[in-house]
Amino acid sequence: MSKTKKFLKNMYRCRMLYLMVLPSIITLFIFHYIPIYGVQIAFKDYRTSLGIMGSEWVGLKHFKYFIFQYPYFTKVLTNTLKVSLLGLSTFPVPVIFAIMLNEMKNQKLKKVCQMITYAPHFVSTVVVCSMVILFANREGLFNIIAGFFGAEARDFMAMPSAFAPIYVLSGLWSGLGWGTIIYMATLAGVSPELIEAARIDGAGRVKVIWHVQLPHLLPTIVTMFILKMGSLLSVGFEKTFLLQNDLNMDASSVISTYVYEVGMITHQYSYSAAIGLFNNIINIILIVTVNKISNKVANIGLW
Repeated sequence: MSKTKKFLKNMYRCRMLYLMVLPSIITLFIFHYIPIYGVQIAFKDYRTSLGIMGSEWVGLKHFKYFIFQYPYFTKVLTNTLKVSLLGLSTFPVPVIFAIMLNEMKNQKLKKVCQMITYAPHFVSTVVVCSMVILFANREGLFNIIAGFFGAEARDFMAMPSAFAPIYVLSGLWSGLGWGTIIYMATLAGVSPELIEAARIDGAGRVKVIWHVQLPHLLPTIVTMFILKMGSLLSVGFEKTFLLQNDLNMDASSVISTYVYEVGMITHQYSYSAAIGLFNNIINIILIVTVNKISNKVANIGLW
């Protein structure tokens, strides 16, 4: 039997599964693959009256301007990296929290902790940012707590140096519980017999975690880290824009907000497309590089 006939036979045998996946494939194709056609405006001087095909081809003009002529390129890139790298430093927290939850023997307390940490994920970004702004102003919760220790009240949202920590910590609060789900699922697959054998050999709780659970978690951790590196420069626009104000602009101007500014406000569509494409190219380079290093060092990778 030829490979084509074998493939078609398997496809017919699993036709109901393919039918279930079909809506997702169609959605992915419409919203992620068809728009790739429009990426060419990054290399053109796009005019709405002329359309994509009729606009003048300018090559790398917009990329050169952004990288070499835009006076605030270094600041925007530095701000983006500062927020991204600070966020990356919190990567181990969901792993540690998942192990802590997994080690809890009181199932009722465990479910309560899970519910409390999962709940913020379902709160909209607008509400989260509103809460952060209220808590961080001079009369807010942060200053009330700081006042008990004799600290002077400050408007944290007006401090450029506080923007990145506030952005990352609020993201950690809202995403901590949700981020543990995949690690909890992985830990659920650890063989109880293997853990019991380790305990019989004299391993305590810490050694069981170090020698049994962490090696089992390693492939998942590496995979999630590679994916995280693939979005290193993709600092979320919505949250940044909502937390941004005139006083913290020096720290909150990132690539995503600059793309919004030049694309939606000043209508420089080609220039904004070029910046977005530059951002995506850097992310692709990062994910390919980290994946290659991971394959060589740990023999674990996405491909």
